[in-house]
Amino acid sequence: MATQVSDHAKKGNSVGVKFLLELPKTLSTSSKKWHQAFIKIYSSRTILNCAKHTIRKPGLFPRSISYTAVDIDHHQGDFTIDKETQGDFTIDKETLNDLVKNKNQEKLESLGGTDGLVSALKTNTRLGINEEADEIQRRRSMFGSNTYTRPPSKSLINFVVKAFKDLTILILLGCATLSLGFGIKEHGLKEGWYDGGSIFVAVFLVVAVSAVSNFRQNRQFDKLSKVSSNIKIDVVRNGRRQEISIFDIVVGDIVCLNIGDQVPADGVFVEGHSLHVDESSMTGESDQIEVNLNGNTFLFSGTKIADGFGKMVVTSVGMNTAWGQMMSHISRDTTEQTPLQTRLNKLTSSIGKVGLLVAFLVLLVLLVRYFTGSTKDESGNREYNGKKTKSDEIVNAVVEMVAAAVTIIVVAIPEGLPLAVTLTLAYSMKRMMKDQAMVRKLSACETMGSATTICTDKTGTLTLNQMKVTEFWSGLESRNASSSLSRTVLELFHQGVAMNTTGSVFKADSNSSEYEFSGSPTEKAILSWAVEELKMDMEEVLREHEVLHFEAFNSEKKRSGVLIKKRGEITVHWKGAAEKILAMCCTFYDGYGVAKEIQEDDKVKFEKIIQSMAAKSLRCIAFAYSERNDNNETKKLKEENLTLLGIIGIKDPCRPGVKKAVEDCKLAGVNIKMITGDNIFTARAIAVECGILIPEDETNEDAVLDGEAFRSYTQQQRLEKVERIKVMARSSPFDKLLMVKCLKELGHVVAVTGDGTNDAPALKEADIGLSMGIQGTEVAKESSDIVILDDNFASVATVLKWGRCVYNNIQKFIQFQLTVNVAALVINFVAAVSAGEVPLTAVQLLWVNLIMDTLGALALATEKPSNDLMKNKPVGRTGPLITNVMWRNLLAQAVYQIAVLLVFQFRGKEVFDVTERVKNTLIFNTFVLCQVFNEFNARSLEKKNVFEGLHKNRLFVGIIVVTVVLQVVMVEFLKRFADTEMLNWGQWGVCVAIGAASWPIGWLVKCVPVPEKHFFSYLKWKKRS
Repeated sequence: MATQVSDHAKKGNSVGVKFLLELPKTLSTSSKKWHQAFIKIYSSRTILNCAKHTIRKPGLFPRSISYTAVDIDHHQGDFTIDKETQGDFTIDKETLNDLVKNKNQEKLESLGGTDGLVSALKTNTRLGINEEADEIQRRRSMFGSNTYTRPPSKSLINFVVKAFKDLTILILLGCATLSLGFGIKEHGLKEGWYDGGSIFVAVFLVVAVSAVSNFRQNRQFDKLSKVSSNIKIDVVRNGRRQEISIFDIVVGDIVCLNIGDQVPADGVFVEGHSLHVDESSMTGESDQIEVNLNGNTFLFSGTKIADGFGKMVVTSVGMNTAWGQMMSHISRDTTEQTPLQTRLNKLTSSIGKVGLLVAFLVLLVLLVRYFTGSTKDESGNREYNGKKTKSDEIVNAVVEMVAAAVTIIVVAIPEGLPLAVTLTLAYSMKRMMKDQAMVRKLSACETMGSATTICTDKTGTLTLNQMKVTEFWSGLESRNASSSLSRTVLELFHQGVAMNTTGSVFKADSNSSEYEFSGSPTEKAILSWAVEELKMDMEEVLREHEVLHFEAFNSEKKRSGVLIKKRGEITVHWKGAAEKILAMCCTFYDGYGVAKEIQEDDKVKFEKIIQSMAAKSLRCIAFAYSERNDNNETKKLKEENLTLLGIIGIKDPCRPGVKKAVEDCKLAGVNIKMITGDNIFTARAIAVECGILIPEDETNEDAVLDGEAFRSYTQQQRLEKVERIKVMARSSPFDKLLMVKCLKELGHVVAVTGDGTNDAPALKEADIGLSMGIQGTEVAKESSDIVILDDNFASVATVLKWGRCVYNNIQKFIQFQLTVNVAALVINFVAAVSAGEVPLTAVQLLWVNLIMDTLGALALATEKPSNDLMKNKPVGRTGPLITNVMWRNLLAQAVYQIAVLLVFQFRGKEVFDVTERVKNTLIFNTFVLCQVFNEFNARSLEKKNVFEGLHKNRLFVGIIVVTVVLQVVMVEFLKRFADTEMLNWGQWGVCVAIGAASWPIGWLVKCVPVPEKHFFSYLKWKKRS
């Protein structure tokens, strides 16, 4: 008996109840009572499983699990039930986890197949779950949330330890330890700790600032990583299709899947067609897996939809999925080296070698002068007197010389360059988020600044993606309403629209006249037109027809088709690009429902209709059908001898401001190429409207062409023509990839926009891949470097400006830092060779290092982009990092500083009538103030007015103020620590005046023109690096 019930139950609950009601006559009275009790329990559970909502009936029954209030909506045919009376789920979390992880088909069958699983999870394939907060929280408590445990971020201690591992820092600490030990031994604890202690404090200060800066940038990258993983997913809740965050998905949710989507959680396929999944992210296998109700029904979190569409019911989320467990062990790599950082590391290495050589020579000279008795102490006595000199004094003197030499290395090595890159990239990433661009790969920030060509999509990027049907042609006549169509044609249109779509129509209230449409913008426009103009009832059409096979739209074929069945009659419906569908037809319906053969002159007329709509910037979509399927294979749709139903024109207006953005890019020397799937007439009209095509292009026969023509060229012909192409129409993703490869081969730095799954190869091949945040699929986003969050071309132009800003900020900092490096190295080397001592002590040089590396980087790396950046030509792939302009600026300032400070070194005592310590203090103070004033010069490489926009950069002003205040404290209040003497007002005035002279010198130097050809010295350095 139990076996029979189980077999019948598989056919549906209604069949099961009907079977149970047939009581065997052989049962005794008591057995009949037990049987009737079982029927009541079974029936109530069946009703519960069909239920949608709970209806509160206050005062009718006490609130008890024993009573259930049911309300039957005769119009919708859906049951609703009070959620408070729902019992616990009839399936546990462990069973669900095992179901998909192990592809346990037997377990699924034992649950009653997909229908039984949906019922056990108290959901509904068509209506989804109840979206009330209590219900969502209940499911989250029972089965977990769709989040995974992230590896802990690096703590501040990690960055401190990393900073201490630097070799020069370790050498300085060793020198500080020796200096501290000998100082205390010689002068006692009270006086002897100053020299060594000062170096310790200075080193710790440098380490602390560096560690905190890197720690903050790491936190910033973590925040951006969380934003990038917040994927939007379509689910059905309360019968309404809606977009929610991947983190808000719960077990029981019905998820809608389309081409390019990422599967958000583990689940089971419940309906759909031609669904193929790329499981390479989980299994490593590149073969696509077909998912259907008759074979493999399981979907894994993290996999991608390669083709088709469908729905799945979520069975496991978060850490209960294999993907969640895998992701919890993967941390974001924030140590990614960008190309610019790699080049800067080579520059740092080259400069470091020079610094090492200078430091070695300085140490050698100091040691020779000391041991030959050429140096004297403050009393005028020789420091080294052979055997008379104590060993402690000798060791102490040598330690001081080694510390001075090591400090020269510290100053010489521009450690601030990598920090400056990190700072400017982090700052730019944060600001670009506000400007609707999310950076996924650090290198894209700087590479975008070198872009020479941007290949952009049309739909949604240059246009608003707010589509509306504005023209409708049935036969060879333009129509305005459904009243002018025959009943036959109207019914066929209803079929062709309702059944051949991945969108949906939702009506919240049966008495309301307002509808909610979901799907792609094109699908929404067509559905809206069919419902409002053709009076289509989508629910009724879906109820009357059965889908046998569906071919989803793809950018290769530019069409979608469906095979449907109604009362035994099989019909094929196609829709897609008008000229593609027209080529498949041999007959057409006029508005009166009369089928006519398409003659040659009719075909010409249809082509002119399509061209006239395209010239108005309309996207032309045609509908066709066939009453029978000629192929034996039901999965093969008929593609010829179809009947044309009609053609619609969809208007998608250009975005406001897109013409200005295109002009800005052109002014910046960047070529804009539009690559679209629309026909050549629509593409040309939009390109003219956006400013991509200008009147001068009329004489360029290669300015506009279709993808097929480009594909048919030889490689040599493509290379010859590709730079002249402005618009490519009817292009496939392969055409886009081909164009990118040709442009790169010619030396261009190429940025490409893309939104579809098939755009992934071109996005990866391009130097900068730009995916669309709204219309872009997850596959496209993962293949890209930057996500344009608002799908707007104006944001692409903003990214270009930010990219140039990053590159420009780095160049400004290089110019500033190299000026300091050259000046410090020359002054210390000349002084050591001639006088046997270095005027700038270890502590003083560490302070200068702090000003340069950290505060300088922070001040110059956070400059906002100016419109002037868009007036320069692109740097391109082979542009020099240190330009002739930079060499001119830095050498002029360095020569000035060296000249002044060497005069101070050799004639300072006589000119100012001061002691040796005051003279050294003047050198130190003047040197620092020269860098402070030169920091203003570094704000612009070529602009003479370096104060423009200064009031907008509060951080820069703040850093200058802090630097000056700390310098005053160093000189006036930390005499023993910094080895300085107090200066009077006159001496301060001299230091400030010499530093301020950097401004007029900088202004005059910028008047000097420089040749475009690079200096020979730079070329030599480039070969070495």
